[in-house]
Amino acid sequence: MTTRYDQPRAVARAGNEVIRRLAEAGVSVAGTSALRVRGRRTGKLRGVVVNVLTVDGRRYLISPRGNTEWVRNARAAGVVQLGPSWRSRDYPLVEVPDEAKPALLQEYLRRWYWEVKGHVGGLTPQSTEGELQRVAPTIPVFELQA
Repeated sequence: MTTRYDQPRAVARAGNEVIRRLAEAGVSVAGTSALRVRGRRTGKLRGVVVNVLTVDGRRYLISPRGNTEWVRNARAAGVVQLGPSWRSRDYPLVEVPDEAKPALLQEYLRRWYWEVKGHVGGLTPQSTEGELQRVAPTIPVFELQA
């Protein structure tokens, strides 16, 4: 996997914090969900807001910004909590191989490009299969296990 991390600026972090708090309270903004994962060093739960992509009944987490803190923590923990704080559930994760990512990335971009543009390695909803394959190694994708 190629390492890329498009770190959010202060304004984006502040906006994400507001949306995360809403998601924690059970209010979804454009399909957002609250995600919590144990920190690698502290063991404390860390929260972030994500969009859960559902394709053919399977649920996926995609990190358009690349190798973020939540991604590194999720890899180490192997499990995440998803949902509002009062009814969250643990989900084991399986990382999706690079060759399976293009179709998932295409669908993710179709749904949320307006939200993540500029943070997906230059991809757009019109990106070709070759462009998706080229950038796929820089975008972590996990399947949530039931």
